[in-house]
Amino acid sequence: MSSNVLLNVNGIEVIYNHVILVLKGVSLQVKEGGIVALLGGNGAGKTTTLRAVSNLLAGERGEVTKGSIELRGERIEKLTTSDMVERGVIQVMEGRHCFAHLSIEENLLTGAYTRKDGKAAVAATLEKVYNYFPRLKTRRTSQAAYTSGGEQQMCAIGRALMANPKMVLLDEPSMGLAPQIVEEVFEIVKDLNAKEGTTFLLAEQNTNMALRYADYGYILESGRVVMDGEAKALRENEDVKEFYLGVGGGDRKSFKDVKSYKRRKRWLA
Repeated sequence: MSSNVLLNVNGIEVIYNHVILVLKGVSLQVKEGGIVALLGGNGAGKTTTLRAVSNLLAGERGEVTKGSIELRGERIEKLTTSDMVERGVIQVMEGRHCFAHLSIEENLLTGAYTRKDGKAAVAATLEKVYNYFPRLKTRRTSQAAYTSGGEQQMCAIGRALMANPKMVLLDEPSMGLAPQIVEEVFEIVKDLNAKEGTTFLLAEQNTNMALRYADYGYILESGRVVMDGEAKALRENEDVKEFYLGVGGGDRKSFKDVKSYKRRKRWLA
């Protein structure tokens, strides 16, 4: 992974509807050419962090009220989402959000809407997307509404790639997908990272899967980063094993022991 910092989030606070404090001083870095995972349970603040980076908060009546977000050293909090797309930052939303009435190929082509390098270049990118997602090529004339959840997730990622992104923000890519499809999606992410140099910041509840493919991870709880480190180190951390990977716990032998185990997480002490 390159040592160049592409994204620097420094102590941001995010408030919704002027009163609901969701992020409480979140800091993280994403290096160019890396895969960074945002981990944590539902409501931890992962999606809000991604929306803060891609400037999608305004549509949810949210705003960054403290801290700073820099892309290659440029402050970006005041930019529009379209400005972010021009700078190569594309978000794949949770729940996929394909255009149901359009075909797979039409969905993919909407991702190239802002491209200015001509039809031949767009066609070349489309073929590259089909090489990474051969299933989409098979289903390219099918209406998105009649494709599987896995195919729609691939379509959503492929649509992001059509914009020639420098960084893709992936929100819950495994949600609602069968385990073998989840693995297929993550393998493609790893492939894109290795071969195309695409940087990924992904929010994921499936901690085990995310830490298998990411270089670095941040664990969020209640809007705060409670732990971070190299993915390998996090996988081997006893607290992460116990509270996020479902293994560990010392000498507990029975379900009764598990139920009665009340130790608080050390990082919340």
